[in-house]
Amino acid sequence: MCNLYNLRASREEVNRHFKAPDDPRFAARIEKDYVAPGKPGLAVREKEGARVTSTMLWGFPFHGKPVTNVRNYTSPFWKSALVNAEQRCLVPVTEFQEWSDAPMPETGKRRAFWFRVPSEPIFAFAGIWRPTEGDPVFSFLTCGYDGDPSAHIVGAVHPKACPVILHPEDYDRWLRADLDDALSLAVTFPSQLMAMS
Repeated sequence: MCNLYNLRASREEVNRHFKAPDDPRFAARIEKDYVAPGKPGLAVREKEGARVTSTMLWGFPFHGKPVTNVRNYTSPFWKSALVNAEQRCLVPVTEFQEWSDAPMPETGKRRAFWFRVPSEPIFAFAGIWRPTEGDPVFSFLTCGYDGDPSAHIVGAVHPKACPVILHPEDYDRWLRADLDDALSLAVTFPSQLMAMS
């Protein structure tokens, strides 16, 4: 489960990359380049047929805690946002972190690994968002692996799930398609297109 990611790009770079100007209602500055649960991050959504970039809080509130990752797509908790294409979004990312499941032999501690897409300095997770009484909130989808998780660059570190990374040519499909078509994009991103540090 991914609970920390970086966005080391200016808001202007994000807007340019996604062809999405700021939504003036949700254009608060973000002070740090990393995003943690319950903290502000950027989400690109559609509004009246055009993309806009909004500042939202990461995690749907649930019993006082932010739920950051969507794994069970049929859960009523997520279903209403998934079904409604207007509540789908792109979550801009430059790299994300996963902790090793097993402790490192030399230290006995779990190690943090960072993953990126070298050909895409800014990439996007498949996300959903919803309005709240305060700031809007977002979460993003995760998925399992086809076959042996250890064969995937992320699965070798974290075999339970991987964030759903979208290819740029699938951005509009995620934001506009019917539910079944949109969820067909919820697959692991190819290992050969990713790098780890």
